[in-house]
Amino acid sequence: MVTKSGKALVSRQFVPMTRIRIEGLLSAFPKLVGSSSSQGKQHTYVETENVRYVYQPLENGTMYLLLVTNKASNILEDLDVLRMLAKTLPEYCYQQVDEEGVSKAAFELIFAFDEVISAGHKENVTMNQIRTFMEMESHEEKLHKMIIQSKINDTKDVMKRKAMEIDKIKVEKKMERGGGGSGGFGGGGISGFQESDSDPFASGGMGGRSGSGGGFGDDMDNMGGYGGSSKGADGYGEPRGPKGLAAKAGPKKGMVLGSKQKTNRFMDALRQEGESVEAEYTKGNEASTQVPQVPQESVNIIVEEKLNVHLSKDGGLESMEVQGTMMMEIQNEDDAFVKVKIDTGANEGYQFKMHPNIDKQLHANEGILGLKDPNRPFPCGSALGILKWRFQSRDESKVPIVINCWPSVSGGESFVSIEYEASDVMEYENVSIIIPLPSSREPPTINSCDGEFAVDSRRNELVWTIDLIDDSNRNGSMEFVTPACDGELFFPVQVNFSARSTLCDVRIEGVSRTTDDTPVKYGGETKLTVEEYTVA
Repeated sequence: MVTKSGKALVSRQFVPMTRIRIEGLLSAFPKLVGSSSSQGKQHTYVETENVRYVYQPLENGTMYLLLVTNKASNILEDLDVLRMLAKTLPEYCYQQVDEEGVSKAAFELIFAFDEVISAGHKENVTMNQIRTFMEMESHEEKLHKMIIQSKINDTKDVMKRKAMEIDKIKVEKKMERGGGGSGGFGGGGISGFQESDSDPFASGGMGGRSGSGGGFGDDMDNMGGYGGSSKGADGYGEPRGPKGLAAKAGPKKGMVLGSKQKTNRFMDALRQEGESVEAEYTKGNEASTQVPQVPQESVNIIVEEKLNVHLSKDGGLESMEVQGTMMMEIQNEDDAFVKVKIDTGANEGYQFKMHPNIDKQLHANEGILGLKDPNRPFPCGSALGILKWRFQSRDESKVPIVINCWPSVSGGESFVSIEYEASDVMEYENVSIIIPLPSSREPPTINSCDGEFAVDSRRNELVWTIDLIDDSNRNGSMEFVTPACDGELFFPVQVNFSARSTLCDVRIEGVSRTTDDTPVKYGGETKLTVEEYTVA
């Protein structure tokens, strides 16, 4: 997978090949496609002296699915492989077949490509077979899990029947002793032992009919002993009746003893068979004893921007794209009914998109991000993208950091002067400027440098780093000398940095509840990262 400019998004090779060779082949591809299209050709392949490019355009020509083979390969088979690879893209890119989607699903795509191609040859597989292979679960493993689950379900049924039998025996014994009769202050029926198939606690608390404690009269079917419901709880949500009587209730005691005994026996049996299913039974007990780790803030808002900039070596701007996302993550369900007050400022040229469930009219009128249905909560436990924006420009004044690289040859040596000029819109952290070096055993001689530098001899790169760019160092330069070579070898220059603010003027003014507009304490972070920043 390559972009229109030749940038590799996902690459998988099946023959020994160096990285330089791969990057050279991919960087040459856009020029070949451009030359063939300019000649009126519409083939799905182009050929050079040594290799053949079989490709398929994606996303209106912004990306290509590329297959590089030798000229001796079968073109029909290559096209068949390309079609099969194209089918895997929407399957594992989650219907988002663009640069972002491909980058997120890079590993899944590589695994899928390996199922289509093995040792450089096409595998005779279908899309259903690829899905099965990617699940990484055998039929035997699934069957084994089904058997274990069946044993667990059978044991639960046995435990339930035994508990019901114990309840019935206790009721019969109490009836024989004359213990049944009046309940509560006027209820007629059995006292606290109503047989139930689903809920052992549906029995009457202090008498009453059909599991309801007799309130203050015989006809109050919906009243418990002290105003409780037929579920065995009073109006305040506590167990019906005095604690002493509740502790002596036969069904509760029988259920606890039977459940514990049967569970232990079943676990011991499975443990003897070599199965580890103890976690399924101890999970509830462990959860009751462990103290959950509460995050610092229940509501967290993350604002993130990704930057793509392509500069020409002559100093012009070829393209600039900013993609931003505002995500909200809620940990506590009590804080799920909220709305976010934001200020987007002027932001000329920025295109904003909101989540389909966000009330667009509310945002347009009051600058509030809230759900269309205020009675519906935000999902908890996962980050939800509530706002996105995008900005494209070819205005050089919008570029955060401008790089100028000036190579020149004099007296058998190449003198390279490189400088940066950062705008004052923000502070830039962890800035690195990577300059390619010609293949030479001699390291470059650094004459001057504003910052720190390091030479990566393995990759033939000179890395210029600046920890922080602020008002004290908006401009900087470096000069170094190498043996004479072509000036094109010092390109492309790559730039990387991060920031704790965004280019888009988006500010969060507060978070409040939808019910009563009370403020909610929130946390989060704002960051800007670079996806691609090159000078070529």
